[in-house]
Parts: sequence; C-alpha cells; structure tokens
Amino acid sequence: MTFAPRHRFMKLAGLIAAALAIGLAQPAAADPVKLRLGTLAPRNSLYHRALLEMGESWKKAQADGSSITIFTDGAQGGEIDTVKRMRIGQLNGGLLSVVGLREIEPSVSALQTMPLMFRSWAEVDYVREKLRPAMERKFLDKGYVVLSWGDAGWVRFFSRSPAAHPQDYKRMKMFTWAGEPEQMEIMKALGYQPVSLETSDILPALQTGLIEVVPATPYYALAAQFNGPAPYMLDLDWAPIVGALVVTRKAWEAMTPAGQTALREAAARAGTEMRNKARAEVDEAVAAMVKRGLKVTPLTPALDAEWRDFAATIYPQIRGKLVPAETFDEVTRLLAEYRARK
Repeated sequence: MTFAPRHRFMKLAGLIAAALAIGLAQPAAADPVKLRLGTLAPRNSLYHRALLEMGESWKKAQADGSSITIFTDGAQGGEIDTVKRMRIGQLNGGLLSVVGLREIEPSVSALQTMPLMFRSWAEVDYVREKLRPAMERKFLDKGYVVLSWGDAGWVRFFSRSPAAHPQDYKRMKMFTWAGEPEQMEIMKALGYQPVSLETSDILPALQTGLIEVVPATPYYALAAQFNGPAPYMLDLDWAPIVGALVVTRKAWEAMTPAGQTALREAAARAGTEMRNKARAEVDEAVAAMVKRGLKVTPLTPALDAEWRDFAATIYPQIRGKLVPAETFDEVTRLLAEYRARK
C-alpha cells in the first residue's frame, strides 16, 4: 500500500512523456502562406488571367487558408521597385521582364538586351533553354525560385512622327526604363536622347511630348493606348521581351510539398500559355491599331540590313556593360550552333 501513490505517479509521468513524444513527432500546422505578386501587366490582360488561374490551382493544393494577391498595372511601382519590395518582404513574388530580373541576376539580360541578335522565336527558345539551368541555380543562390519563363512579343518603335532609319530617331526623345544608367550612357554616346521614366508614366509623357518614341510590344502598346499619341510604328523586331515568374525562397520554403508541386506545375502551364498567346496576338494587336489610325512603316531588305549594321556597332558597348561578357559570348556561340544545325 505504501508504494501505490508512487506507482500512480510514475504511471502518470509515463503517459505525459508519451504524449509529449507524440506531439513532438507530429509536424506543426503550417501557417497560411500569403503570396503577394507584383507585375506591370495590365489588369484582365492575358498575363493577369494566367496568374489568377495559377493561383487558384495553388490554393487548392496548399489548402491551409493561404491566399494570393496579384498587384497589376505597376501598382507596386516599376520592376526595380518590385524587386526591392521582394527583398524587404513587402512582396514575395513577381512576374518580371529582364528589366527587373537582372536586378537579381545580371546574366539574364542576355535574353533581352542584345538588339537584333535573335531572328526568330525558335532562336529565343533554344538559347533560353540552354541557359536556363545555370541561370535558375544563380537565382536560387540569391534567394529566388524561378517558377516559369515567358515572353511578351517583339519590341517595335512607336513614335509621334514618321521614322524609319536609325538616324531618324536621334532627333526624338526616347523612353528608357528608370534605373538603367548604363543604357542611358550608351544611348547618349550614340547621339540619342533617352528620357528615364517609370512604365506608368509613358502615356502621359507621350501625350505631353516629354517623350516622342517608345519601344514597346504591339500587345502592350494597344493595351496602354500608346498608338494614340504615337501613331507611327516601324515594323522591325528590335528585341524580344523575355520574362519569368519568380517567388522568394523564403515564401517557397513556407509552402507544403503539395503546394510547391502544384505551384510549379501551374506556373509552367501559365508560362506556356503566356508565350503562345502573346506571340499569336502580335499581328492581331497591330491590325487593331491600324484600324484606329496606326501607320506602319514596312521593313525593306535594305532597311533591315541598315539596322543590323547599326546593331553590330552597339554590341561592343553592350558586352561587359549591359550583358556580362561571358554570357554575351555564350549567346553568340549558341546562336551560331543553332543556325549551323538549321
């Protein structure tokens, strides 16, 4: 009888220890993940719709009360601002073009900042896929997960007055993205007049004459109504607008494995949809703007050769300044390889 209380105490202690052990063995319930993505893409555009569809697929798999908010139309600032907000945790993802992506990893600039280097989407796809594994490792090392790659069409020049030759644009004030001092330096050295602005300021700047020419894709020019104050377009595929959907590594690691898998798969589908639709809608966008008064300057073989000769004079200034030298050389090697096979 004298040992009964001790026995009961030991039994209770054993039950408590077992309960604690079971509790420690169970993973803690994950906190809801709140994804906040920034983009310059217009609300209700094909890019916005693809992101919304992706978000729904992710939320179903994450299934812990998580949510996704997409800030369109540059509501969080320009792309450089978006990257800054990701770094301090105000945003944890973004659909960015090379303008923003190179703030994280400079080598990505090779996909967009080498004018007239690419002659077709097939060449862009080939080079991107060859560079992709190494680029994505670099992004991961810097705290970002690349979920998918996309593009938004070829950049063409929209201007307030007619222009066709490289020399013609020197008399016009040309938009350039804010936060690109190296590009402004190169443009000024070539005799051009760059004006640094955020994307949201382009339309009022065109309307007031602060700028007179803007490089833009036809789809974006139509959506943003650039064709009104800038009714002339040169039919020259200057450079592709290439982008990627990225999230911070911190946000990625906060997701469940099921959420990660669903997000990566849905993002891959969104990237493919964006590429296919954006490429297909270039001609439709131009046709729509022509109905509204856009005047297209055709690209003759002689004019094409003139522009390519001009681009060749720029490459030595781009290499090592806007694009890392080793990446520039790798792109030219890959293009030579691709063209030799074709």
